[in-house]
Amino acid sequence: MDEILRIFWGFLSTVLFGGLLGLGLAVASKKLKVEKDETVEALENALPGLNCGSCGYAGCSSYAEAVAEKKDDDLSKCKPGGPESLAAIGKIMGIEVDLNATRMVAYVHCMGSNDKTSRSFEYEGLTDCNAASLLFGGSKDCKYGCLGLGSCINVCPANAIEKTGDGLVRVKPELCISCGKCVEICPNGVIRMIPEDADFIVACNSKDKGKDTKAKCSVGCIGCKICEKKFPEAGYKVQDNLSIIQYDNRGPGRADAVQKCPVKCIIPYAERKSNETMEVE
Repeated sequence: MDEILRIFWGFLSTVLFGGLLGLGLAVASKKLKVEKDETVEALENALPGLNCGSCGYAGCSSYAEAVAEKKDDDLSKCKPGGPESLAAIGKIMGIEVDLNATRMVAYVHCMGSNDKTSRSFEYEGLTDCNAASLLFGGSKDCKYGCLGLGSCINVCPANAIEKTGDGLVRVKPELCISCGKCVEICPNGVIRMIPEDADFIVACNSKDKGKDTKAKCSVGCIGCKICEKKFPEAGYKVQDNLSIIQYDNRGPGRADAVQKCPVKCIIPYAERKSNETMEVE
């Protein structure tokens, strides 16, 4: 009987202690509660909640606090949120915003697939572009091209990047949220942001001299300047042996340059998006 009473009183004291402790915590939580700023809360609801860091802050809450406290007056830093988030943020802050900005999407500027570029060796290490690039800049002879191992895939919060099955990756523009994480992680800088309404692409990233590029890749830009010299108003500019398209200068001759390009590295953007079929490795 004494043993039973000891167990009972032990159980009862534990229950009472737990109840008092819980009550104390409940009271403390109300007394010590930090009221959240309503503006911050509204801004957080306007943001997509991806915490991708593309705005330069640790997450959506940090950016919302900076905007609410007027420590950051750039309301357009949340690229994934698009015009919807921008409009909501502007309304909350009572600031007129420009909703006509062109959406930017990531693009892999390389067509050097396994059958179009040469390799110095077979890489058998970690399936990571940054790891592969530490070994002689990667197995491809062109040290500016896509290594195709998918470091960008691993950091993309929207699952917008896939392997092509032939040594490259591509971005699905309809899924891209413009966060820029793939741009940051790519060791060769082959992924760059372009306007969603881009008309043409120079699908190359090589800065080697023309002769060297041609020896390494059959579809690499050789810096011949035909696009620039024959069509001076078309918006092509060759820098560091690579043709660069100026999207804010879409003058006459732009499409003609595609036909004149000897290696066919200038391609219509719409065609590239619709014709590529994916075979995930």
